[in-house]
Amino acid sequence: MPFPIKKCAVCGEEFELKPDKPGFANRCPECTAEEQEAAAEAAKKTGMDADQRREKSEMDAARRDTIRNMLYRKDS
Repeated sequence: MPFPIKKCAVCGEEFELKPDKPGFANRCPECTAEEQEAAAEAAKKTGMDADQRREKSEMDAARRDTIRNMLYRKDS
């Protein structure tokens, strides 16, 4: 059974819609790959500064303490 032919919403090219194709069903594999690369670059650029890292570390420590207290507290 052949795969359905779709038209890309971005570039207008026709492509076969295969079952395990990553991305959206209305975009060709080339446009999907470009979008994923752009998203990966944007994720790399959004780094954390020292204050954000310290706040995250403090929140994680508080979360660990709370979970530890909930798990190991002794009920009288």
